[in-house]
Amino acid sequence: MANIQFNRKEFEKHLKLDEKTIERISLFGTPAKISEDHLEIELFPNRPDLIPMYGFIRALKAFLGKEPGMKSYKVIKPDRNYKIKISPSVKSIRPFTACAIVKGLKFDNERIKEIIAIQEKIHATLGRNRKKLALGVYPLDKINLPISYEARDPDKIKFHPLGSEKEMSGKEILEDHPTGREFAHLLKGHEKFPVFVDAKGKILSMPPIINSAETGRITEQTQDVFIECSGFNQHLLNKTLIIIITALSDMGGKIHAMELDYGKKEITPDMTVEKMKISLDDVNKTLGLSLKEKDLEKLLPRMEYDYKQESLKIPPWRIDIMHPVDIIEDIAIAYGYANLVPVVPQIATLGEESHESQAKATLSEILTGLNLLEITSFHLIKHDEMKRMKVECLELEDSKTEYKYLRPNLLIPALRVFAENKDHEYPQRIFELGTVFSVDKKRLTESGIQENDNLLVAIAPGNFTEIKQILDYLARTYNVHYTLEESFVPGLLEGRSGTLYHDKKIIGYLGEVHPETLQAWNIKMPLAVLELSREFLQPK
Repeated sequence: MANIQFNRKEFEKHLKLDEKTIERISLFGTPAKISEDHLEIELFPNRPDLIPMYGFIRALKAFLGKEPGMKSYKVIKPDRNYKIKISPSVKSIRPFTACAIVKGLKFDNERIKEIIAIQEKIHATLGRNRKKLALGVYPLDKINLPISYEARDPDKIKFHPLGSEKEMSGKEILEDHPTGREFAHLLKGHEKFPVFVDAKGKILSMPPIINSAETGRITEQTQDVFIECSGFNQHLLNKTLIIIITALSDMGGKIHAMELDYGKKEITPDMTVEKMKISLDDVNKTLGLSLKEKDLEKLLPRMEYDYKQESLKIPPWRIDIMHPVDIIEDIAIAYGYANLVPVVPQIATLGEESHESQAKATLSEILTGLNLLEITSFHLIKHDEMKRMKVECLELEDSKTEYKYLRPNLLIPALRVFAENKDHEYPQRIFELGTVFSVDKKRLTESGIQENDNLLVAIAPGNFTEIKQILDYLARTYNVHYTLEESFVPGLLEGRSGTLYHDKKIIGYLGEVHPETLQAWNIKMPLAVLELSREFLQPK
């Protein structure tokens, strides 16, 4: 949950805060506190498009029926010099960017404050404190196009950062500048730091840390701005860019696209409108209503959608729409939760914890007693994670994110966890109880996908002996027997790993992770793992 504060006087230039409007703001799902000077609203993390005041006003006008449907924004094609050259040197540091130019703006003190507030809130929410993404807004008149995005040796990065009285090197910024010290961990372990550089060699910023005082501060005299987002997910960066530029467009600016050169050309912002089918039967079944097609034609435009004959167009600034159920939630908001009549089911039931749940809870207690920490990871993995482990996985047909493959084991997400926490305190001892997926070769399931519940245990630093001790303890606790045969296990070290059998059936594997695997994941400590089917560990 994020609290966003708007200047009431500026807000009421666009929408009068009368009693009815104030009531509807809460019904929109954004509880508000209103004073003489400010409007403070609470936003759920799934609606970052409401962070800018103009984004919130646009959505609220649609909800109130004043301007229903999806607002259209014109994007002017990039001029000859509106280009960003992305160097391969940033690939392992902060590989992607999305950029645009907005012209013809009129800034005053309040608008400058709002732009700064938008940046801070997006950094804190979508950006996960700049870890996932960071954005910068620059006065275009201080910049010479085209621009390069590249990585340089910290000692060779020299510019005058915001909040400093002197020029500093990249290394000095991380060590001596307050903002640099706060976010230094984001570049820790990298030999080079990313920078945006203009055509005359001026450094615009060192993302995700800080902008240049010369080229990174907008003033009331600024009319044209350059906006960049940098991070790890091109789709997310583009969506974030759209949130910013549409707000600036609503301030009176004209949006100009930019050409990104990764070796292949891309144009941002990508304002492509996604389409999705919505079933009236599914809507009514989920909400317990009896809506007609004409009802959806009225309700969906109030949530900024264009809708016609079970097909709707999704606004390009909506990050949260991944499934038809997200649309159904918006229909419920437009319909009004207060208008939903609760019905007591005509059936009496007694609740009881399932045997399966009890068994998992017991196993979790046992493992926690061994000083292991439980984790829960995504069912999906990324393409580069699949390739890194040289495994084939089931791919989703229409994933909205970079996570698009069903995990074939629990080892891959565990390696991700260790990689993301490589600079935290050791030892790190984790376990996970989760589902893994494979092709159902026997065609026993309708979907053709076989699901198995597995247990994974991983310890760092760890070795074969330590991980086998944990397996032996579990075998004694559950009074079961296994055999271990030395074998090749992908990603593990030959001679220090093996396959586990029970009644001549493969139930899992254990061993030490191969140094090459550790290097591929940038994991610093030796790692030992155990993964086995949970069927093996059933209470007698």
